[in-house]
Amino acid sequence: MKLRIPFNSLLVQMITVFIAMVILTSATVGIPSIWLLQNQLDRQAWSQVEQGRRVTIALFDSYYKEILSLATLTAQRPTLQDLIIQADPSLLRDYLTTLQMGAELDQIVICNTEDQIIASTDIKIPTTTCTNWKAGKYQIDQSIQQVCLTAHQPIENATVVLGEAFVSRCMDNKYAIQLRNQTGLEHILWQDDVPLSTSLNGGLDTLNRIVSQDKPSNMDGSNRLFEIEGISYYATQIPLNDDNLKAEIALDVTEIKGTRIRLVGYSIASILGVSAIGSVLGILLARRINRPLDQLSEAATAFSQGFLDAPVNIDTQVREITQVADALESARVDLLTTMMSLHSERDWSDRLLASIVEGIITLDGENKITFFSHGAERITGWSKTKVIGHLIDDVFKIIDSDESFSTLIPSMPSGRQKFDIQVADNRIVSLAITSAQLSRSGEKEKEIAFVFRDISEEEAVHRLLGHFLANVAHEFLTPLSALEASIEILLDQTPDLSPGELNELHTSLHLGILGLHNLVINLLESANIEARRFRISPRAADLGNIISDAVQTIQPLLIKYEQRLTLQLPLEIPSVRADARRTVQVLTNLLSNASRYGPPGDEIALCVTIKKENVHIAVVDKGPGIPPEHRSNIFRRFVFPQADDAISKEGAGLGLSVVKAIVTAQNGQVGVDENPAGGSIFWFTLPIVKEGL
Repeated sequence: MKLRIPFNSLLVQMITVFIAMVILTSATVGIPSIWLLQNQLDRQAWSQVEQGRRVTIALFDSYYKEILSLATLTAQRPTLQDLIIQADPSLLRDYLTTLQMGAELDQIVICNTEDQIIASTDIKIPTTTCTNWKAGKYQIDQSIQQVCLTAHQPIENATVVLGEAFVSRCMDNKYAIQLRNQTGLEHILWQDDVPLSTSLNGGLDTLNRIVSQDKPSNMDGSNRLFEIEGISYYATQIPLNDDNLKAEIALDVTEIKGTRIRLVGYSIASILGVSAIGSVLGILLARRINRPLDQLSEAATAFSQGFLDAPVNIDTQVREITQVADALESARVDLLTTMMSLHSERDWSDRLLASIVEGIITLDGENKITFFSHGAERITGWSKTKVIGHLIDDVFKIIDSDESFSTLIPSMPSGRQKFDIQVADNRIVSLAITSAQLSRSGEKEKEIAFVFRDISEEEAVHRLLGHFLANVAHEFLTPLSALEASIEILLDQTPDLSPGELNELHTSLHLGILGLHNLVINLLESANIEARRFRISPRAADLGNIISDAVQTIQPLLIKYEQRLTLQLPLEIPSVRADARRTVQVLTNLLSNASRYGPPGDEIALCVTIKKENVHIAVVDKGPGIPPEHRSNIFRRFVFPQADDAISKEGAGLGLSVVKAIVTAQNGQVGVDENPAGGSIFWFTLPIVKEGL
């Protein structure tokens, strides 16, 4: 059930305002504090990053000076100068290798005055190294994504320049880790957003994978915030040359971020805690103030609903509320005395009206309904609350008449009148109505009272019984008349009749007796069904014999109307579980109907097909067919396939109801379909007897 909050209640408004004030006060104090603390943490973090940037710039300058000093020392070594003069590459390479290891350099290259390599510690070094290394102090090897810090100095012997000494130290991950140990910050070397070295855990593999998935975005110029494997960093970049070579230092702010989250959580929890405590106190105070008003409201509600036994007792220190309570108590006593008297009279009237099974309606001078009894509700299906105050013409709509109910009121005598009225759910009921005029005490305007009774079942039974008796009488009269005529001819003219004429008279007598026999059987079966004495004894039966008996029985009727019966049977006719005698009756009824409604000289088909565990038997005729709106009721008693046909073809309306009762009792199904070639297909099913059972 959906909860509805009465926002117009004084208690709800007081509690809402109190809670809003507590939350607003807490938020006013807490939110600025959280904002200031967060800003302070951010400023401290960025300040640490900026300090690391300055230290890193100083370290880069220091490292370059160190490399430059090593280049100078290398160029000034006398042994190196002598080896260059001797022009022995093997000795010179061995000497350079010793110098490289001692100075912890990655490469040493000796070039002549024409920038040609004389010797180097790396035999695979490009021939253009001397020229390239003069262009700048940062040399990038794109093939291995590595950058080195280089320096060079001329090699002079006296006043003669022998060449130049080039030295380099690679700025790899070890170099970045060394910077981290000195500054306390992470270091990354970038070129065009491609990492060349890093001090981060996992090295370049992790960094390349993360950059390819989610490239960090700049936040404010060279400053940015990024996250790698769940760790957040504040970072700033330092340009190193014109080739987009940048050094980046990053501060791990995961702890700061966690501190910020905890700070926000503690602040929100504090605000909520203070709000909850204040709200509880406000609710208690508001309820203490509002409780007496609620008690008065409950007492007034009880008065309006007729509960006047409980005295008004309000516990409050508010004088005005006490005065209202005293006034309500005096009104309660007076109302209780009056209501007891009214209840006694009303109870007597209600018992009187409830005991009347007929419906009672009263109308005012404008033909609007002023009273609608329980009997009227039961008969019409209308609720009293829905019809009071409405015109009688909106409730009582006369069927098969253009006149409204109100126009017939002046001409209605005091005797009973019958009307077919459309009521709730579009039902049609037959009502027997009597009317009378009433006048209230002290009022000049007169009202009209109607008393009516539902006679729908009585009328339906009368009509149905009359229709049924007329059809049964006609069904008996037709064959009896034919029998009477044939017997008179036989009595008067037998010596003068030829054998063919005698055979025709005998056939007519046989058909008349067959029709009477079939009608009597259907009447008896229908009576047994109605009396619940209908019994079926299904057992294994030969379907071929059943069909043969039915065809033999109906053959004279087919011969009379020159109709042909076509049998469509499977190669092997199965045994079925059925009452053979009653199943013959089912087929006889269906074939008789097909002959009756089919045109003379036409064809009737009897089709038998096997469908899984059942056998499907269908009788196909080419008669007028069954309208779709009549098919759902065609197997009920007293329903005739062709409502517009002459009475001679309607029959007693029992045959198909007996068919349905027999088939259903044998665990079969029955139905009717439209014949695409014209006419109807009446079918039923029977269970097949399985072998061994």
